Amino acid sequence: MPAIVLVGAQWGDEGKGKATDLLGNTGEVIDYVVKFNGGNNAGHTVVIGSEKYALHLLPSGILTPGVTPVIGNGVVVDLSVLFEELDALQARGVDTSRLVISANAHVIPPYNRTLDKVAERFLGSRKIGTTGRGIGPTYADKMNRVGIRVQDLYDEKILEQKVTGALEQKNQLLVKVYNRRSVEIREVLDELLQYADRLKPMVADTSLLLNNALDEGKTVLMEAGQATLLDVDHGTYPFVTSSNAISAGACTGTGIPPTRIDRVMAVVKAYTTRVGEGPFPTELLDADGEWLRQQGAEFGTTTGRPRRCGWYDSVIARYAARVNGVSDFVLTKLDTLTGRERIPVCVAYDVSGVRHDEMPMTQTDFHHSVPIYEEFDGWSEDISGCRSFDDLPKQAQEYVRAVEALSGARISAIGVGPERSQIVQL
Repeated sequence: MPAIVLVGAQWGDEGKGKATDLLGNTGEVIDYVVKFNGGNNAGHTVVIGSEKYALHLLPSGILTPGVTPVIGNGVVVDLSVLFEELDALQARGVDTSRLVISANAHVIPPYNRTLDKVAERFLGSRKIGTTGRGIGPTYADKMNRVGIRVQDLYDEKILEQKVTGALEQKNQLLVKVYNRRSVEIREVLDELLQYADRLKPMVADTSLLLNNALDEGKTVLMEAGQATLLDVDHGTYPFVTSSNAISAGACTGTGIPPTRIDRVMAVVKAYTTRVGEGPFPTELLDADGEWLRQQGAEFGTTTGRPRRCGWYDSVIARYAARVNGVSDFVLTKLDTLTGRERIPVCVAYDVSGVRHDEMPMTQTDFHHSVPIYEEFDGWSEDISGCRSFDDLPKQAQEYVRAVEALSGARISAIGVGPERSQIVQL
């Protein structure tokens, strides 16, 4: 049975949570949903009837009965956030008892949250736009081989050795560079160990668990945190996250080999948004941008920050199709565009008088890219009740088909509203 990868095709906030939930509720039998990268620096919003759920660290599949949600080894885990989210869901009647967490996932220690915030302030105008939740420093610790893993909570001697070694360097930074107080070893140990007993029943060898599940004919869905243009290798570096958010990251972040992946779905919004710093060719710094923000309620699930908004960019969609090996796109928030007389779509870039139909090779060229637009007729009809492609107004159908032809992969579903049921499948 298949292993399916679900990624974001833009800069995040495309609606991956809804797409994950959709797969488990429209005929696809999903047994496991695995988050394979990132931490609580991303937010997924899922609307089920009158209930709205904002998830940050937990896999979206936790809301689907019968699904086993898994936090893979590629995720960095803030334990306080983990249990806050679990408690909030349980208080609303959601069964969270099936959650499984990789023993190899890295834990975000309190000193990394502090370092993340003070380092970003220190950068001033050169800031990256981090959420300040300790994600980047924890991934840096992982690569520097001084990180703390979930399994370390069950060997206090090893945990103390690792915390001591990490603080030898980090306290120097905090005190001598950032003029902050040093962090006490015992303070860190006490914070981490308070969660150990409650966490232990959830911890497993998730690579073994997931590969055994595939052997048994079960279906595993691997969902990315963040999105393609935020991937540390293939995104708009340095304005990216600290992990691999493309489909290849699903393998390293779960321990499922690439030979077992059958399908790569990418979620793309019917326009474009991003949060944080960095180049954004189709960004609208005018009334049109504000209109998209208000119509689409474009404010960060995790941070509450207003998202930067712009028209659909087919150049980055084609790029996402290529680097992810996308089999099909889910196009979300088409309903947001209702009421526009004309809708521009970026089909290429102009860089110093040279047309680029694909992503420019250098960050400098991308930063100076000017979008080349084609315009399509808009529609005024309310499409939130549409459930088949034929139900959509002719102009909306033409817009979808034009975007599909420009984006490098077929569109298999269209979001026409925030609720679980507001979907058109093609």
